[in-house]
This record gives sequence, C-alpha cells and structure tokens, in this order.
Amino acid sequence: MTDYSLLCEQLEALAEGERHWLPLLANSAALLYDTLPDLNWAGFYLREGESLLLGPFQGKIACVRIPWGKGVCGTAAAEDRTQRVADVHAFPGHIACDGASNAEIVIPLHRAGKVMGVLDIDSPRLQRFTEADERGLEDFARALERLIDWREL
Repeated sequence: MTDYSLLCEQLEALAEGERHWLPLLANSAALLYDTLPDLNWAGFYLREGESLLLGPFQGKIACVRIPWGKGVCGTAAAEDRTQRVADVHAFPGHIACDGASNAEIVIPLHRAGKVMGVLDIDSPRLQRFTEADERGLEDFARALERLIDWREL
C-alpha cells in the first residue's frame, strides 16, 4: 500500500526553492511513476483554451491534445471531478492513447478555483486504482496546487 503522506512530503522536498510549474510537474510525474506500482503512464495535461495539451510525463508516447469534455481526462476537467476508471474500455468516449492501458485515474488541478489541467495516471492492470489511491492522489494534487506558481503558466 502506498504511503501518500510520505509521497506528499517527498513532493514538498522536491519543490524546495522552486515554484515554476515545469520542473515541479516534471519531477512530480517522475516521483509518481517511480513510486506507484503497476503504472504505464503518469503525467499532466494542461488547459489551453478548450482543450488539454500534453505536459510533463513519464511513460509511453501520449496523445498531444485532448478536447475538453472528451475521454477520461477531458471529462475530469469539464466536470471538475476525479475520474477513477476500473476499465477504460468500458468508459464512454475513451481515447486510447496507449492500447496497453486498462485502468486510469484523473484528478483536476486548479488555480483560484479554475481547472488548469489534470493529473493523469494509467495502468495496464484492470481495477488498479482504489478509493485509498483516489484520496491519496487528490491530496497529492492539492499539495501540488499550493506549491506551483501558476502565474508562469
């Protein structure tokens, strides 16, 4: 079981002295990818107009742009609600960036109450993400929101 409080502490240590979004998101993706078992992708999509643009990530190549409200990432952003999907192939409108992905969790990221992007994590294992993962990753996302100087984005 992942210790999400320790993961948040590690995030705080990585952010010490640096608030720019690019290195913080890049190191956050690496931290998650290296720490959480059974992943094939961990990273970010950032809002650009009415779509999400690929940001820093770890894993296989990814979709570059996702329309707002489409797929798991676009739905999480449009509804401003975490999407924890046990089987992405059963998700209406799923966008298959990597055919090996079977489960996904997506958490919206905010600046001043507005969705600025999403944290997206994929797994090749069906039903990979639990309620405890959801709570822990939401805490991680809230910590990241506090650490980033979003004015640079």
